[in-house]
Amino acid sequence: MRNRDLAADYVRRASARLLALDVLYDEKSWADVVRESQEVVELALKGLLRSCGIEAPRLHDVSEVLLAERDRLPDAVRAELDRLAAISRDLRRDRELAFYGAEDLTPSSFYSEGDAKRAREGAQLTVRLVAPHVSHRSR
Repeated sequence: MRNRDLAADYVRRASARLLALDVLYDEKSWADVVRESQEVVELALKGLLRSCGIEAPRLHDVSEVLLAERDRLPDAVRAELDRLAAISRDLRRDRELAFYGAEDLTPSSFYSEGDAKRAREGAQLTVRLVAPHVSHRSR
């Protein structure tokens, strides 16, 4: 892992995407809020891992790595680690379905405002918890 600035870039981009979530939410595009929330969480958590010197796997859900590397993470993040892992795991489950749907499922009619609200709140919490630790470590 040579590019330490990459961690800060991930979190900066995750933060910018939070603004896009608000636009999608205002447009009542619930499936898109869920999908984009997953990407926000993925970027933020991978930024955290990189900033702690942990190679982030090329997977959409890094919850297992977070839990396995608990002792290498900042104390403030460790206090909420189970919650962050659950957010990552839950959103990963909906990643493709929220975007593509399936023969028997249309994303726009399947996902509700409640789903979108939970996803957006999870993304906001993740960035809020992670950002202070990544920006300090990567500079």
